[in-house]
Amino acid sequence: MSSFVTSLRHTHRRLVAGVVLAVLALVAGPALVAQAANYQYWGYWQLTSGSWAFAQNGPDQTVPVDGSVEGWRFAVDDGSGNRKPRVTPTFDQVCAATPAESGKKRVAVVIDAGREADGDGTTKPPAPVVGCAKVATTATGSQVLAAVSTVRVDKGMVCGINGYPAAGCGGEVATLSEAQKAADTPIVFATPTPSATTAAAGSSSGFPVTAVVLVGLAALIALVVARMRSRSTTEA
Repeated sequence: MSSFVTSLRHTHRRLVAGVVLAVLALVAGPALVAQAANYQYWGYWQLTSGSWAFAQNGPDQTVPVDGSVEGWRFAVDDGSGNRKPRVTPTFDQVCAATPAESGKKRVAVVIDAGREADGDGTTKPPAPVVGCAKVATTATGSQVLAAVSTVRVDKGMVCGINGYPAAGCGGEVATLSEAQKAADTPIVFATPTPSATTAAAGSSSGFPVTAVVLVGLAALIALVVARMRSRSTTEA
């Protein structure tokens, strides 16, 4: 009989302890989340069915296939998962001017250094760029990135791309500013012309998105001027 009573007492204590822990989790949970640290780093993304998805594995453990699109975005991780590359091109928009080659694969790469609010407050981030990497079929995500940019790595972590940021790696941000919390504004991608693409040793090509837009505007202006001249000649 005593053993049965003892067992009931132990069961009662476990139930009470469980209820107490559940209450603590409900009360303290939001506070713990609110106090969670935010980190500033280059995020690794992959384009799937036209949408960016955060890579499930690191770039060293990922082997992108021919025709895929990879993305890198520098930002402060606020836990929302919304800091994706702001440029969303198709593979053909980036790699159409890069001819296929037997034994190689082509991978489109988007490099978005993010907004000024995402940075360190001392250096303005460069404009987003895109590039087409032509690499060995076994190349990893890290090797694909290295084919179209300069990369600063520390202990296997990508710390800087194309010199941005110049120092630091995965720094902690204690409090997010209102600018850092603000939603992103997508950047419209304009299909590049062959003249806007510069190949590097036949292995990769890269160009800034802003330059692509300027090239398109220049071509449009030239077309309008040519038509005006043609009309003036005809009327004369």
